Formats: sequence, structure tokens, C-alpha cells
Amino acid sequence: MAVQQNHVISSRIGIIGGGISGIAAAKQLSSYNPIVFEATDSIGGVWKHCSYNSTKLQSLRRDYEFSDYPWPERDNSSFPSHIQILEYLHSYATNFDLLKFVRFNSKVVELRFIGDRDAADADTKPGEYGSLLAGRPVWEVAVQTDQSQDVQWYSFEFVVVCIGKYGDIPKLPVFPRNKGPEIFQGQVLHSLDYSKLDKEGVTHLLKGKKVAVVGYKKSAIDVAVECAEANQGPEGQPCTMVIRTLHWTVPHYWVWGLPFSWFYSTRFSQFLHERPDQGMLRSLLCHLCSPMRRAVSKFIESYLMWKLPLHKYGLKPDHPFEEDYASCQMAILPDNFFSEADKEKIKFKKASKWWFWDGGIQFDDNTKLEADVVVLATGFDGKKKLKAILHEPFRSLIESPSGVMPLYRSTIHPLIPNMAFVGYVESVANLQTAELRSKWLARLVDDCFKLPSVEKMIEKTNKETEIMKKTTRFYKRGCISTYSINHSDELCEEMGWDSWRKKSWLSEAFSPYNSEDYKEETKMNI
Repeated sequence: MAVQQNHVISSRIGIIGGGISGIAAAKQLSSYNPIVFEATDSIGGVWKHCSYNSTKLQSLRRDYEFSDYPWPERDNSSFPSHIQILEYLHSYATNFDLLKFVRFNSKVVELRFIGDRDAADADTKPGEYGSLLAGRPVWEVAVQTDQSQDVQWYSFEFVVVCIGKYGDIPKLPVFPRNKGPEIFQGQVLHSLDYSKLDKEGVTHLLKGKKVAVVGYKKSAIDVAVECAEANQGPEGQPCTMVIRTLHWTVPHYWVWGLPFSWFYSTRFSQFLHERPDQGMLRSLLCHLCSPMRRAVSKFIESYLMWKLPLHKYGLKPDHPFEEDYASCQMAILPDNFFSEADKEKIKFKKASKWWFWDGGIQFDDNTKLEADVVVLATGFDGKKKLKAILHEPFRSLIESPSGVMPLYRSTIHPLIPNMAFVGYVESVANLQTAELRSKWLARLVDDCFKLPSVEKMIEKTNKETEIMKKTTRFYKRGCISTYSINHSDELCEEMGWDSWRKKSWLSEAFSPYNSEDYKEETKMNI
């Protein structure tokens, strides 16, 4: 990379990214006065830059809050909009004076390792990871400011990467020659480009147009609803969702009158699921409990089939509900999704393969769909985003042969020195996940405890990947939702906290865990 190198600015800790994870990490590491590099002019990450006009949180407020900063009206059962989430984040950052650490419009374009991988501290034995703060610069970070061609270099003892898996780099389908968007006479855009449009721009794009939305996850569903809303009336055109893989969707967090959290988010319910390092006896118990796990999944599926017109529209997935939950792919439907389908404003086309023709999209069953606009809600390439700024040999370590990023405690890569990753594991409560791992990381930086050997950390990450593989075919997403409480237990134990956080045995077994349970107490031995 040809860049202009100015005087190097040195500091102890650098944080890349000002989204949920970056702000959580900045709060926990604030005693080190970290420098937070945010590529845009605002904190918020995907909530600021990848949200649509209709985007809402898919969790209740109490399940998406910092442990020391509850939401106003936290018991409100409605899902907050992305605007409300940004207001909450800004309020949190302002309350704890975190914005002073953030350097806005500062895009990290390169990470350069300047340490010695073979050198060890005096107290570090061979095969150990070593201290996170080496006492000398280990990483140099190249930063472009305000889209300038000039690059400012910084050096750090420790870097925390919080740029996440979503946003910035779209994942685009690959087409045969002369069957890609170049031959299409209409407009093609990715959901990332769509998210940059204001309400007027969305209306101009969609109103009176034949629109095809490729995908069937949350982004695709939201775009389809906005398209239907823009095409009300007799002159309105339908929106067609092109679906390769069906996923389970839910209308709300109740199943046959019971709270959804009872089925997957309590210690008792997660006891039925496999976890890493569970031992022979527990493995046997999990095997014996497998009929109960299948029964829970079938119970939820029966409700969804009764509540939603999945048979009517051919939208019943072939895989169990549990596989979508275990891969963090369960989407909450907008209230008017199927009512718009009933009005034929949203239509569905299932196809394993498709490509462009000049008038729209053609499918492998030789049918064609006319379209004026095609929106590709096909996801993002988070690993490519990370590989773009890392040099070898570290670039090739980002992804293991299994396709999962191997992170000990979802934070430390055993083979990449003096670097942590926050926000690369998924759960049903990503903010809680990021905050607790940031607390764990801060105590690790403070040398309150030591990491196990590199060999043992690799062994642990491999076991977690194997559990994911057993639970869902979509394991590459790196989701811990079926054993998230156990994962948090292990973090608490390493920090010297009690892993059982509830006030009674009854609530410990049957109440869901949220951020409030991991609020720090002065009596704890840290």
C-alpha cells in the first residue's frame, strides 16, 4: 500500500470501530485512555449506517442494554426503532464521557505488526500467549482522515478490533458470463446502498416499480415491506422476494401463551443442549435429552404453522426451528408482512439458482421474473473487511478450515499477538455479549488472570466449533445462543465472579439472563 507516513503517534491501546462493541470496549478500557478510530462521523455502527427507515430492534429493551445504564421505560414491550437505539447509545457514551476517546472520520486502512513473534517476556513460558500490554509498540495502524490521501500512523501495545461482521463490504452473488447485472436494463443495488437512502429516495426507487428482493432474512423482509408500503393502491406494483433458503420467522416472543425465553434463554432450558468441555456424563445426559430438544423445536414450529400462513405461501423451512435459533438467524416479522402478502403486494419465488436477463431475473426452472429494480439483500463479507487491513501471516489466520473465526472466549485469537476482537460472536443479545466480553478483556489487560496456553486455547475454540456443527448446518455464523449462559459462566469464573448471578435457585433455573445480571458489585473480588 503506497501511503505517506507522517510522524508516528504512540499510545497504549487502540480500538477500531465506534459501534456497539467499540463503545463497550472503550468504556471498560477507559482507564488506559484508548484511541477509538471511527471511519464515519457518528458512533452506532450498523444502527447508523445499515438501517432502513423501518428498521427496529428485534429484542426487548431489557435484553439490549448496558448493565450500568438501563433504558428509559425499559419494560416497554414495543421494539425500539434504530433512531431510538442511536439515541440510547449517544446517551450512554455521553453519560460516561466516552466520546473524548473517539476520533471520527478516521478510517483504518492498514494494520502492521512490528513486534517480535518469537520474542517472549521474561515471565512468559514457551507456548503461552503472554501479556496483552507488552511495554513496547507491537502494532502500527495507518489511518486516513476525512477521505484524505494522507495517512497518519499510530503505534500501540494492544489493538481491539470492533469493526464487526456486517456493513461496509457487501456479499454479492457470482454469475456466469453474460448473465450478471451488466445485461440488466433496470437498477441493481445491494441492501447496503439501499440503507443510505432517505425516505424520499426510497419512495422514488420503489413506487410504481416492479421490484425483486433477493433474500429472506431480516434485511430482505424489511425491504419487501417498505416496497409494499410504497406501492399501495391500484397502480402499485408487487414486490417479489427471491428465496434460496427458507428460515423460520416469528411474529413475537410468545409461543402458545408462554414466554419464548423459557425455551432457550434460561439455565434449565440450556441444560438440554450440548456445550464445550461437558464431560462424558453430561454428554450422555444430552443424548438422553435429545428427544426433549426436538419436542421443544416441534412445539414452537407447531405454533408458527398455526399463527402464520406458511403453508399458504410455501414458506415452511425444511430444517428444524432449533437450527435457525442456534445460528442466530431467527427474524421478527413486521406486523404487516403477511397482510401485504394477502393483498398481493408481496410475492414469493423459491429458486436455488437464478441469473439476470435484460428484463429482470431468470430461474433454473426456465421461468422469468420481470423487474425494474433488484435489491440484493445477500449479506456482508465481514472477514474480507478484516483481511483487507491485515498483512500475512495473520490474514490467513482469520478464518479456520471450518470457516469459523477461532477466538478464545470469543475475543482472543490464539495465534495473533496483542490483539482482541469484540463483536465477532453472535447471540440473541449481542450488546450483552459485547459488554461482558469487554469486561473480561479489561481484567485480562489488567493482569487479573492469565490466559491458558496457546495449545489449550486452540483446543477450546475447536470444541466450540464442533458443538456448533452438531447443532446447526449454519454453524459458520459463529453463534453461541444455545449455550450462551455457560459461555458467560466461564468468563465470570475467570474474572473471579460468581457465575450464578440470580438471587434464588428458582430464578437461577427458570429466569432468562440479561445484562442486568452481570452488573458489577463492589463486594466482588476482581
